[in-house]
Order: sequence, then structure tokens, then C-alpha cells
Amino acid sequence: MQVKLSQAVKMFFGNSSLEMVFFEAIANALDAEANEITISITAKALNQPETLQIEISDNGLGFTNERYNKFSKLFDVEESSHKGLGRLVYLCYFDDVKVISNYDKVKVREFDFNEGFKEDNFKSSIVPETKSGTVFKMTSYVLQRIAKNEYVSADYLKSRILQEFYSRLFHLKDNGQRVVININTNIENHKKELILLNSDIPKFKTVELESSVNLIDTFYLHYSIKEVDPSESSLIAAVSVDNRTVKVDIVAEENIPTGYEMVFLLFSDYFNGKVDAARQNLTISKAELKDIQTIFRKKVASIIEENIPKIKKRNQETKNNLVNKYPHLSGYFDAENVGYIGRNEILKKAQDEFFKAQKELLEANSLTNEQFDKALEVSSRALTEYILFRQLTIDKLKKSTNDNSEAELHKLFATTRKEGKFEKSNFVNDLYRNNSWLLDDKYMTYETVLSDREFGELITFITEDEVERNDDRIDIALVFSNNPNNKKPFDIVIVELKKRGISLEENMKVVTQLEKRARKLMHYYDNQIQRIWYYGIIEFNEDVELALSGEYTELYSTGKMYYKETSVAISLSPKKTLPIGVFIWDLDAVVNDAHTRNAAFLNLIKSKFIENN
Repeated sequence: MQVKLSQAVKMFFGNSSLEMVFFEAIANALDAEANEITISITAKALNQPETLQIEISDNGLGFTNERYNKFSKLFDVEESSHKGLGRLVYLCYFDDVKVISNYDKVKVREFDFNEGFKEDNFKSSIVPETKSGTVFKMTSYVLQRIAKNEYVSADYLKSRILQEFYSRLFHLKDNGQRVVININTNIENHKKELILLNSDIPKFKTVELESSVNLIDTFYLHYSIKEVDPSESSLIAAVSVDNRTVKVDIVAEENIPTGYEMVFLLFSDYFNGKVDAARQNLTISKAELKDIQTIFRKKVASIIEENIPKIKKRNQETKNNLVNKYPHLSGYFDAENVGYIGRNEILKKAQDEFFKAQKELLEANSLTNEQFDKALEVSSRALTEYILFRQLTIDKLKKSTNDNSEAELHKLFATTRKEGKFEKSNFVNDLYRNNSWLLDDKYMTYETVLSDREFGELITFITEDEVERNDDRIDIALVFSNNPNNKKPFDIVIVELKKRGISLEENMKVVTQLEKRARKLMHYYDNQIQRIWYYGIIEFNEDVELALSGEYTELYSTGKMYYKETSVAISLSPKKTLPIGVFIWDLDAVVNDAHTRNAAFLNLIKSKFIENN
């Protein structure tokens, strides 16, 4: 059976990386009993990938007839620890791979490994007795660029080779076998030489793990913790599979303790052969992986906290901060994993558990006493979530600057345009899109809210009749009724909003805009409309206050709010004027007033949840 190499390459190594070329060569060299490996990398420039050349040599057994036959046949392996595919990764990056191998003391085998490779195409010769070993010369780089410069960096490769082969190098060292890996780079005429030695393998301590994953195979954790410069902080957590390490996510990068180099390697016969062809991912079920992560993380956490007591204190502070900021989720946080898995993941898991509790109660046909108590608790948590959302909205508005457009400010009050219509009947679904409570909580009793919609749409709603199209857009209009049993007459709130940092003249245009709205609405006064409130929200400064202080009266607020009653002419023949009241409100005062109202609820709820936590 013939196998098309180009297709096999794409199938098994489509998501590979250049560093895998080095990993495969080193693995093969160690399989061939080599104890000295040299990697040489040259390139005229990083932006000239076609000049990249890699040479990897070793002092192993060489390509004996037996080893060459195995190399020539994909999947030809004797044990599950080998996949029989690794060499394909060379062809992901190079068109030309020349192999020269000395074996059996006096024999040399030479061949080209490429997409046209055939088993019989090799040169064989007899030479004077020499040391065995193999050289791979890789040229004709096939990609348009080198994905990461680090892939040809001596420092990076030393670190990654160590990570990839921790378990194997550890066993070799433990058995008294010396291994030397030389890494030489010459990039843009900048040379660097590094050596990876047995001494780079830390001294590991070993503990046995209790596991329900598999009752037959024992799990051993080998670990090392040593203090380093904070800039060199690192944590590697991996399982040993077929003498290679496969990373397992158990500690988020954001939670890695600074000032320490940590290595945690999990060993068990359970993992034998359970890795994909590219040796990047474990081939176990999601449930099995989750169980492995759980027991692995739990043990790593206890070791870290035992060796670095301050971490336990840090994690408790993190938990306290989470409970303080998200009190409605207290009791749902995965306490054991706080400080190890990412903050966002902790929050998501807690939120999912909260939603699950809500769903179970909503789907129940009837509630037991226990479920009823649970329903009360869940309801209070849902209310807390909403109060917290309100606080986040307030904080965003508080942090707004001159750089924020009027549209950006507007969206904090309510979504706009097509999504800017909110009906009483859809109140719950619109709860997180309509923030009319920023003005006053009473405005959440609306019949409808129009945000950045055509003015004619407001008239149509009030009169229940079609009116002539009016493209003039109103910032925010709220329509509500005092009598829940009788929709009419309505109360109306009109809001015009200006961005921060504009001139006095631009700010005062808000008064003209409000009067323009009044002139159109007052036609319906005493008929469909019983009361109207007009709000202009602007940023106050000394010039604004001076302009207002002459005609306007200052009202109570945590900041600045001015009020004026004026007359608006709604017709000339006959001449008819009606009084209107206009509120000019400082944007910061809106924020502070909303914060004050919300803080009372927030502090009460937080105290209850934190008290019971």
C-alpha cells in the first residue's frame, strides 16, 4: 500500500509548529541511544525564511537496516509509545531533508527524505571504522515566514526542549546516564551557543496521588520548586506520556507565583500511548481529562501552599475580593480552585452554577419547603446581580471623559436606534438595555421608552394615530402612566444629552432643543398628556453655572441641578402659550445621585451575603 506523504503531512501535522522539528529529531536520537546531540541553525535574516537551514546531528546507533526499514514505513511500530509518524513534521517546513548516517562501525547510508521518498532510493558505502551517528540537513524552507522568531532562538529552544523532555531526561539522569544537547545559532551573523546538561534537570521530590480515575494504575507526582529572579518565574504542569511531556492546564498564567521556578510532572502507566500523532494532546475523554486535572490541581495547590505560605493568604484575599464584588455568587465560587484557574473561568463556573439553580426552580411543577427557601435565596441573588450591573453602569459613566462621544454616553443610558425601543410588556428582557433608573427609579414604571428614535414615533404612541413623518430624533423619551388600569392620560419625560468638554454655546443648545420638543408635545397637553418633565443633561463648569444662575433656581442634588419654569408658544393664531418646567442637570450630579441611590441597596445586600459566606 502506497501512502502519499504530502497528504499524510497535512492530515497529521496541519497544526504543527517549527519547534516540533527539533523535538522529533531529539526523540529519535534518544531512541537510538545517543547521549550527545547538536542542533545548528543558520539564516541570513529572519525576514528571509528561504535562507533558513537546520542541521541536527547525534552519536546514536545510526540507521541500521532495522531502523531504516522502520523509518521507511509509516505506522510501523512495535510499541504504543511510538506513533510511527513523527518524521513527517520535517516535510511541513523543508522540501529537502538530507540524511547521512554511520552505523555498524564501517557503514554509511545516505538518502533524501522528501515527498517523493522511496525506500530503495539510498546510497550505501563502506568506510574505515568510525563512530556511529546521524546527521539531518534541512534546507529549502517552504513557508512564507517564520511564525515566531523564538523558534530559532537558542534560549527559547533550550527552555522548550527541557520542558518537552523533562520526564525522559529525568529518568536518564536518575539512571546515571549523561546527556548533552548543544544548541548553536547563527542568525544575521549573530552567533550563540548553549548547552543543555543533566545538571539542568532539577532534583525532584515524589509523592503518590490518590485517584479514582483508574483503580489499577498508580499516579506519581514528581515536583521541583526553587526560588529564581521574578523575571524568570515559571510553572510547568504536565503528564508524562511515552517519555514525552504533554502540558495540562491546571494553573492559569495570571496565578503563577512570582519568584519561583516550578515543575510538576505526573507519571502513570495509565497514560501510555494516550496522545495524538502530533504529541500535542491527550487522547482521553473530556470526563477523564477533567478528573485528571482535578486531582492534579488539588495536589499541586497543596504543595504550593505548603512551600509558599503567602500563596494561601493571596488566594483567600482573591476569594474575599470576588465575594465582595460579586456577592450574589458567594457560595457558588469553586473555593478550592480560586487562585489557580483563571479569574474569568472562576466567574463563569459560578455563574453557570447560579443559572443551573435558577433553571431547576423555574422548571419545577411545585416547590417543596426546601425549594421554596432556595427560590427566595436565588431571587435575592438575581436582584443582587442586577444591582451590581447598575453599579458597573454608574462606574462607566463616572469614568467618561471628553474623548467619549455623545453616542457612547447615550448608550449607557439606553441602547439606541433599532434596539432603542422598550415596552412595558418586555420589561424583564430589556432590564439590562434600558437604564432609565439613572435619572430616577420611578422612571422604570414606563409604558414605553424611545431612545434615539424619530420624534413622530412618540406622537404616534401618544395619540394612537398616524402622524406625518418626522425625521427629527429625540435622545430619550419616556412615557408612563399614573394609573395602571387606565393608560391615559400619560406622563412624559424628555431627555436631551450633551457630551463632555463642549463649549458653553453648544451646551446651552440643550434648552432650545427641549423647548422645540415642548412646542410639539404641548398640543396634546390636558388631553393625552397630563405632565411633562424636560431634562437637559450637560457637563457643568463655571461658565455654565453663570449662564444658569440668573434665570434658573438651584435644586437639591448631590451635585448641581437647576430648574426654570418658562412659557412656550404653541400657536400664533390664535396666540397660545403654555408653561413648561426645564431641568438642567450636571452629568456628574446624575452619576452621583444614581450612585447614592444604588449604594444603599448594594451595601445592604453585600452585608447579607458576606455575613452568610
